[in-house]
Amino acid sequence: MFGRRWRLFRILGFPVSIDASWLIVLFLLTFSFAEQLPAMLSQFYPTDAPLSADAAYWAMGLLTALAFFGCILLHEFGHAVVARARGMSIGGITLFLFGGVAELHDEPDSPGTEFLMAIAGPMVSAVLAMGFWLAAVIGYQLAWPHLLVIVIGYLAVINGVVLLFNLVPAFPLDGGRVLRSILWGATGNLRAATRWASYAGRAFAWLLIFSGLMQLFAHDWIGGVWSVLIGMFVDNAAKSAYQQVLVRQALSGEPVRRFMNAQPVVAPPSIDIAHWVDEYVYRFHHRAFPVAANGHLEGLITTQVLSQFPRSEWGTHTVGELMNRDLGSVSIAAEADALDALGRMQRQGVSRLLVTAGNKLLGMVSLKDLLRFLDLKLELENEAGAAVHEPQALDADRPVVAYATTNLSEAEIVKNALMAEGVRCSLDAENQGGFAGVLAVKVLVRAGDEERARNVIDHHTHPHAAVMS
Repeated sequence: MFGRRWRLFRILGFPVSIDASWLIVLFLLTFSFAEQLPAMLSQFYPTDAPLSADAAYWAMGLLTALAFFGCILLHEFGHAVVARARGMSIGGITLFLFGGVAELHDEPDSPGTEFLMAIAGPMVSAVLAMGFWLAAVIGYQLAWPHLLVIVIGYLAVINGVVLLFNLVPAFPLDGGRVLRSILWGATGNLRAATRWASYAGRAFAWLLIFSGLMQLFAHDWIGGVWSVLIGMFVDNAAKSAYQQVLVRQALSGEPVRRFMNAQPVVAPPSIDIAHWVDEYVYRFHHRAFPVAANGHLEGLITTQVLSQFPRSEWGTHTVGELMNRDLGSVSIAAEADALDALGRMQRQGVSRLLVTAGNKLLGMVSLKDLLRFLDLKLELENEAGAAVHEPQALDADRPVVAYATTNLSEAEIVKNALMAEGVRCSLDAENQGGFAGVLAVKVLVRAGDEERARNVIDHHTHPHAAVMS
C-alpha cells in the first residue's frame, strides 16, 4: 500500500509514520481551508474586516489541516488500542493520501473482536465531532476569537464527515468491518463473510467512481477526481482484503518444512562475485543462495549485492565479503507457520528464506513454492466457503494416490495433464528419511477418478515414477 515513508514518533507503544502521499493531501486540505476561510468569516462574522494578507489564511489552513490529521490519528488509535487489548499485533499507524491506517499483523480471532475493533474508530470520531461542535457553540456565544471558533466548527464538521463515511457498510471501511463481523457471527464462516462484505465494498467503490465521473461532466474537476481516486482505492482495498483472508486460511497451520527444498544449492564464501553470477545465478536461476564452508552455515548471498558495484569490479569482491551474516533475519524454523514465512518475505522484500535449526541448514523455502501451493489449494476448494483442509481432502472420501515420483517438476506435468482432462487433483510432497532425505511427491485424485487418471498418466509416465494402485 505504501511507498516511501518516515517514522515520526511513538505513542502508547505504537510507531506513527507518514507516507510520502500524505504531503499531497496536506497541501490540498491546507489550500481548501485557506480558500474557504474568508467566506466562513464573512458568513458568521459579517462585521469583521478581512485578514490583511493571504499568508494569514494559509497559516490558519495549515494549522487546521494538521489538527484534522491529529483527529485521524486519534481515530486510528481507537482501532489500535482495542486491537491490542484483544491480543492482536499492531505494526503501527501510518498517515497517507486517503487518511490513516492501523496496520494489523493478524486477522481478528472472533466476530466480537472484529466488531469492537471496527467500531472503536468511529466512536472516537463521534466523540470528537460532538466535542468540537459543543466547543464551537460555546465559543460563539462567549465571543471567543473568531478565527478559533471557525476552526473548531470546521473540525466538528469534518470529523462528522469522517464518521459518516467510515460507517458506510463497505469493506474494508469500518462500517464494512462491522458488516463482516455480523455476517461472520451469523454464518460462522470468515471467508464467506469477507467475500460478501468485499462485494459491498466494491459496489460502493464503483458508486463513488460513477459519482466522480458525473462531477467531472459537471466541470467539478477537483471533487470529481477526488471521488474517482477514493473509489479506485476502496475497490482495490476490498479485493486485496479478501485475497489476504484466502491467503491466511490457506497457509495458516502449514509448516514451513512442507514447502522447503531440503537440498538447496550452497555457494562457498571464497569465490568472487563474477564467478558466483556465472556458476550459480545463471546456472540455477535463483536470486539467493545460502553460503557455507566446511558444513557450517555462514550467511545468505542475494543478487541485490550486484547493485553495489559496477560489473568491472565483480571479480574483486567475494561472496563471503558481501553476504548477509545476520542469519536471524533471513532464516526461519522448519516447524514455523508458512504464513509467518510469507509475512517475513513481504516485510523484508525477499523471495527466499533459509530453513535452519540453530546454525544447521535444513533447506530453503521460496515465495514461488508458497504461492504455487496457495494457487493449487484455492483452486481445489469449494468457493462457497467450505473450511480449509489439507490438500488431500478433495471430497468426503479418502483421496487416492494416482502417481508418485521424486521429481517435483514431473509431478507438476502430470498434475497439469490431469487438470486439462477435467480430473481434479492435488500434489502432496514430503521428505522421507528426515530433512535431508528423498523428496516424495504424490499426485492425489478423488476416489472414483482412478481409472480416468491412469488413462491420462499412461501417456505421461516417467521411468523413475510409479503409477499407484
